[in-house]
Amino acid sequence: MNKEEIDLHASLKKYFGFSKFKGLQESVIKSLVAGDNTFVIMPTGGGKSLCYQLPALIQDGTAIIVSPLIALMKNQVDAIRAVSQHDGVAHVLNSSLNKTEIKQVKEDIKNGVTKLLYVAPESLTKEENVQFLRSVTVSFMAVDEAHCISEWGHDFRPEYRNLRHIIKRIGDNIPIIGLTATATPKVQEDILKSLDITDANTFKASFNRPNLYYEVRPKTKNVDSDIIRFVKQNEGKSGIIYCLSRKRVEELAQVLQVNGIKAVPYHAGLDAKTRVRHQDMFLMEDVDVVVATIAFGMGIDKPDVRFVIHHDIPKSIESYYQETGRAGRDGGEGHCLAFYAYKDIEKLEKFMSGKPVAEQEIGHALLQEVVAFAESSLSRRKFILHYFGEEFDTETGEGGDMDDNVRYPKKQHEAQDDVVVLLETVAHTNDKYKSKDLVHVITGKSNALIASHRTDTLPFFGVGQDKDKRYWMALIRQVLVAGLLKKDIETYGVLRLTEAGRNYLKQPESFMMSEDHVFDIATDESIITAAKGEGGVADERLMTMLKDLRKRNAKKLGVPPFVIFQDPSLEDMALKYPVTLEELSNVHGVGDGKAKKYGPDFVNLIAQYVEDNDIIRPDDLVVKSTGSNSALKLYIIQNVDRKLPLDDIASAKGMSMQDFIKEMEAIVFSGTKLNINYWIDDILDDDQQEEIHDYFMESNTDKIDVAIDEFDGDYDDEELRLYRIKFISEVAN
Repeated sequence: MNKEEIDLHASLKKYFGFSKFKGLQESVIKSLVAGDNTFVIMPTGGGKSLCYQLPALIQDGTAIIVSPLIALMKNQVDAIRAVSQHDGVAHVLNSSLNKTEIKQVKEDIKNGVTKLLYVAPESLTKEENVQFLRSVTVSFMAVDEAHCISEWGHDFRPEYRNLRHIIKRIGDNIPIIGLTATATPKVQEDILKSLDITDANTFKASFNRPNLYYEVRPKTKNVDSDIIRFVKQNEGKSGIIYCLSRKRVEELAQVLQVNGIKAVPYHAGLDAKTRVRHQDMFLMEDVDVVVATIAFGMGIDKPDVRFVIHHDIPKSIESYYQETGRAGRDGGEGHCLAFYAYKDIEKLEKFMSGKPVAEQEIGHALLQEVVAFAESSLSRRKFILHYFGEEFDTETGEGGDMDDNVRYPKKQHEAQDDVVVLLETVAHTNDKYKSKDLVHVITGKSNALIASHRTDTLPFFGVGQDKDKRYWMALIRQVLVAGLLKKDIETYGVLRLTEAGRNYLKQPESFMMSEDHVFDIATDESIITAAKGEGGVADERLMTMLKDLRKRNAKKLGVPPFVIFQDPSLEDMALKYPVTLEELSNVHGVGDGKAKKYGPDFVNLIAQYVEDNDIIRPDDLVVKSTGSNSALKLYIIQNVDRKLPLDDIASAKGMSMQDFIKEMEAIVFSGTKLNINYWIDDILDDDQQEEIHDYFMESNTDKIDVAIDEFDGDYDDEELRLYRIKFISEVAN
């Protein structure tokens, strides 16, 4: 062992307390210390930061670390200060500093105290900073999260694209190290070109995280209940739940809290103090779960995150890989659960429609990969690794059985003939179509692109129309992973035959195709049960008994059955089996008042039914709602009490009259009185009111369209709905 190696090991022990390097760290550090441009692709948790921290500490001058997030910089600076005697060893230079602080940073750099300077790319565009950095010794430049550079990456920042020009202005011969935790072959190429380091020594670690278990479940209306059930099964363990919108983060965090789970929200809309507090609560284990947008987790170094849940599917496999990568960094258990519905993908596509065409193209291509991942029945691990250009053998590879598809394989069938059809179509069309258009050609549906190439006039157009497009998309995905086709990097997504594909056409052989998951059709028993009110009630027999009880009680009280509980409430009871009044008050459309007034007979009946039939109640399914609209509810009740015009109350909250009536209905149906007589008296005279009152008293249903038919259009939707509010309020509550 030569002196330099001994020094590296001694420094590692001295600064970080480790006795040996992990994975590729040592080779990367040697490359950088030798003054070579270096490029590192190392998954989250692989020890990426040490690759530039150690060289910075042992070399002359200051290393400049370009990093995309202020929170991330703060974490890293704290970590480095912890291993050194001097706080000035690491500094941040960004918009969060005042003049005095900036002066201190520059002093420390000039005096050779500062070894690592963390900057946002934006700070490097400021002339005074460039001038200052030119005047001091810079040991090297590190570009962290380098995938932000690539326009193919999932995080587009213009300042990142200009980095090489900025670096050139600071100094010509500064070695550069680019680091990323996720990059497809296309993105890797793009980063090297953009940083102008095509000569870099490239180090790529395996992307396989054998301890992570990947699972995708259908996303139904009851996704909150599913998440609560999962979290309660993993009680006391740390987890992160990702949602796409801030609003959803807030709502879900509240629902979890109300259901006895220690959870906090985290998103960019919260003020900095709250964000830091919530992050610390999670790190210190005062809470178990953080519900977050993707703003959370960059550089969060919590080794024992045991699960990562995606309430919404992410926009790219890169994002998915990065976010799930925050689980199980200590090598222990890590469950990655994503909820998927094609509707969410359509929503994401809508968001993209305002962007430039080139960006839309990329966005759609990335989304299609996500769809492929969710719907695929192949090993999810193999799929992810294939996406990042890595081969994986499910038989011999580590963690091969760690996903739902491998553990619970789907049916397979012979698809040799269809593979031939697919490969021949690619050959006949001269490798010019992406998956979607190729499927159009095979199923015989023309579009502008196909017509412009006149493919729709050729004899093989529509050769596979006996099967639907879903089938052909699934086959394309499996043929890609099998290596018979490849996606062309330059034209992002055009399919081309590989050498293996050409050989297959000469000599076809058996190809066993797995059936895809179909997530948007409730074929699965469990989905139907969960998706209440969508194709059948959870428990038909109980539903019939509840309806009979409602009818008997209505007769006794001399009111129509719907006054007691409406159908959706009974359906929810047949799903959740509430056996106490408290549980009943969490059923759809039932508040405390209504539960107390009409509930005792119902919970007694359900309790008896549960006992007689040995029903295992889904305790955790009795999900308490947050009453997240409680402020609005209070506002409406107070202003109706003050007899303010209803249209004024609605417009003060920016609501349409339709939506406002819906809110009032929810209040009244769940058992609270609202006296809107002052408004009704204005729009309906006494005779009209009496006529509608008699109708509702004698009717078996409170459905408005039935009432409109009955009155032959004498009253409109709004009048009848408003009167129904008065009626339920007076008769039921």
